[in-house]
Amino acid sequence: MLVLALSLGASGVSALISFIGSLTKPGALKQQAATLNSSYAPGRPWLDLAWQLFGITTALVPVALVAHLLLREGAGLRAIGFDRTRPWPDLGRGTLIAAGIGSLGLAFYLGARGAGFNLTVVPESLPGVWWKFPVLILSAVQNAVLEEVIVVGYLLRRLGQLGWSPMGALVASSVLRGSYHLYQGVGGFVGNMAMGVVFVLLYRRWGRVGPLVVAHSLLDIGAFVGYALLAGKVGWLPTG
Repeated sequence: MLVLALSLGASGVSALISFIGSLTKPGALKQQAATLNSSYAPGRPWLDLAWQLFGITTALVPVALVAHLLLREGAGLRAIGFDRTRPWPDLGRGTLIAAGIGSLGLAFYLGARGAGFNLTVVPESLPGVWWKFPVLILSAVQNAVLEEVIVVGYLLRRLGQLGWSPMGALVASSVLRGSYHLYQGVGGFVGNMAMGVVFVLLYRRWGRVGPLVVAHSLLDIGAFVGYALLAGKVGWLPTG
């Protein structure tokens, strides 16, 4: 509970409050925007970069806490398959997962937004400075490591130790994943909950979060960098 309160559990509560605010705000959901990577210090690129790197680094502190707690029980992150023992299988599996989920996820988002169930997601609004794309990639990897280590590997391990059934743990992990995406709207909640089910099943099959981290990283890199390159240049991509 403390790990979740310091990380994605708190994000879930924050997302719920944000969603309520969007629902009670004048205008349809698709006319509102949810911006993910934005500037902290507009017009001051070096200060902005410092804030970006600070945010990315501090967001990973709960992962360090998880590593510490697992080491205390004599396991470490290797117990959940987050290590360098199988880099190529992890990379290959993760790439296949990302390829399969990426197009479906984009289609689902566009459909949910068109139906009025989702806000317009703006993956990035950073200035056009030299560090823009490196920061977007780092942000994507940070999201992947934080979510897959905590919401899949660590949460399922702890729930199993507490005697939860496999189905109960799957539901808890998937609903948690959906909850902290609720700021995007109902589509963000449902889509990410469905992805959570797939990720839990794959984790149980392989016993490793490594492929999930790779897949999540590639999905977010595609979303962040792809938006930066395509926004305003193609008609099918909403830009808020």
